[in-house]
Amino acid sequence: MNSVSKTLYIPLYGKALVSRKGILLHDPKAETIWEKEGFELKGKAASKWLAYSMAMRAAVFDDWTRAKLKECPDAVVLHIGCGMDSRFARIGSNCNWYDIDFPEVIRERKKYFSETDTYHMISADMRQEDWKQHIPGNCDAIIVMEGVSMYLRRPELEGLLKRFADHFASVHILMDCYSTFAARASRYKNPIKEVGVTTVFGLDDPVALAKITGLTYVREHSMTPGRLMHQLTAMERIVFANLYAGRMAKRLYRLYELNT
Repeated sequence: MNSVSKTLYIPLYGKALVSRKGILLHDPKAETIWEKEGFELKGKAASKWLAYSMAMRAAVFDDWTRAKLKECPDAVVLHIGCGMDSRFARIGSNCNWYDIDFPEVIRERKKYFSETDTYHMISADMRQEDWKQHIPGNCDAIIVMEGVSMYLRRPELEGLLKRFADHFASVHILMDCYSTFAARASRYKNPIKEVGVTTVFGLDDPVALAKITGLTYVREHSMTPGRLMHQLTAMERIVFANLYAGRMAKRLYRLYELNT
């Protein structure tokens, strides 16, 4: 795998860890895959606190996806940069679901997941357009972009969002983003450096991005909601809040919803 693809192991480790602890996220598939495929993470990538953050982020994306499927039961779901995540199983929907990632990731993924009439895995570089031939466009789409935007240059991100807006009847998108400050700071300290990623990109203007791409900015979501924070012990909440829920964390990392 290339260095960007290897970043999938950081959230996988986090989901496996919390699932074993019985908090935040029930994900037995992550436990199984990490047991067989995981490797020694170093530095911040192996931190319990980062694991909690990755799992909490995943739970927020899960809850949002469930809510959107209730609003749009006939929509297809696209999980961009799915890695080894088992979101489709955690949510348990019978909708048409497309997990999309680089070919080397999908090859690895097929060791643990099987396609069905409604669950599909697509090998694609989303910066290109060939993915569109696999997914009908005359429908509503719920698009999950978790841990993706920071690896796309601004023109690449704009192009991808424009293609979503043009291809589908309507789209609902949730994506997490580094700020430009965080992208600059990542050159010096970031857990993804442990797997070889050295360049990431930031976003400070979701409203402007939405206008350029034919979308509408809806709102910002919290990645550390109280309902999840309270699953940690009292002492863990204090430490975690200082690391991931304070003013500095918001200066670095945000979660935005867009739609048409």
